[in-house]
Amino acid sequence: MQNDMMAMILAGGRGSRLKALTNKMAKPAVHFGGKYRIIDFPLSNCANSGIDVVGVLTQYESVLLNSYAAQGRLWGLDSKGSGVYILPPREKADANLDIYRGTADAISQNIDFIDSYEPEYLLILSGDHIYKMDYAKMLAYHKEHKADCTIAVIPVPISEASRFGIMNTDEEKRIVEFEEKPAQPKSNLASMGIYIFNWKLLRRMLIADMKDADSSHDFGKDIIPTLLADNRRLFAYEFTGYWKDVGTIDSLWEANMDLLDEKNALNLSDPTWRIYTQDVNALPQYTSPDAEVDRAYISEGCIVRGKVKNSVLFTNTTVEEGASVIDTVLMPGSTVKSGAVVTRSLVAEDVTVGAGATVGSKDSENIELVAKNVKGEE
Repeated sequence: MQNDMMAMILAGGRGSRLKALTNKMAKPAVHFGGKYRIIDFPLSNCANSGIDVVGVLTQYESVLLNSYAAQGRLWGLDSKGSGVYILPPREKADANLDIYRGTADAISQNIDFIDSYEPEYLLILSGDHIYKMDYAKMLAYHKEHKADCTIAVIPVPISEASRFGIMNTDEEKRIVEFEEKPAQPKSNLASMGIYIFNWKLLRRMLIADMKDADSSHDFGKDIIPTLLADNRRLFAYEFTGYWKDVGTIDSLWEANMDLLDEKNALNLSDPTWRIYTQDVNALPQYTSPDAEVDRAYISEGCIVRGKVKNSVLFTNTTVEEGASVIDTVLMPGSTVKSGAVVTRSLVAEDVTVGAGATVGSKDSENIELVAKNVKGEE
């Protein structure tokens, strides 16, 4: 079965910087933007880009993610010849843990699966970023430049470049050097963790890498440097749209708050590039006549009777009369009881902030994660 390009989504990271949000849930399954999950974005991008076969490589706390992503119909990937396939790590005879050893190892363990589709090109994606991107345009760029590997990059402020893997390129955007979190960056082109490889070449490299006991089995540490050392044709594909790595509580909060801008670059209402997700059974949102609402993103099933300012309310959340929610993200099913005040916080799914309780502060440097019920006044 011949496919021009298929995709593999790396969705197995621990997501430990998201703290309690990922204690029992893989990072790509975390909620975002009112009614979505993070994994909806790469999967929708694949569907909108005409990619029919997608492998999702899962690992830690993956039960919910596995069952969710397996519903290919959500993204229109359930017709004949298409599908979303869940690929957990294989058990290793000499393993202490049943895990992928690195990003390249995750692909290596699934060579037989990829071979069964005979792709000419393999698209490799991170499963935990928020963005909209046409991978078909990236593939056209890859072909135009007769590349062996194309890496999507995004310009970042040079002051922040040391936080990323940085691609140094020539005037043709051919990559001449890759630096992982350089102290003195030479450019501001940050890797987005999105790669297109010529599959036959990558396959040979992965087999060699599997046999190398000294390898980290990682694309950034091993595969990309080897390609550069072999003088292969690597090109940077510059992306200029919205992109956010939501790996921390603060960055997840920021990405949600970006939606409050009516002209936000992500634009989840764009009919030309829909982000698909699972339908939620919910009544229409209700805002009482006495409620105070100023600059809010309110989803289906929400009940607002109190004050909501500069905040994002996910499906089926409740703000009771006399409660105040300011500069805050309320995840699905959360409740803020009467008289409670929640400021600069991210309230986790199904958490209740009790009557009269105070959470967060307008002067706090970091966003407060509220992951457990907060006791209110007696």
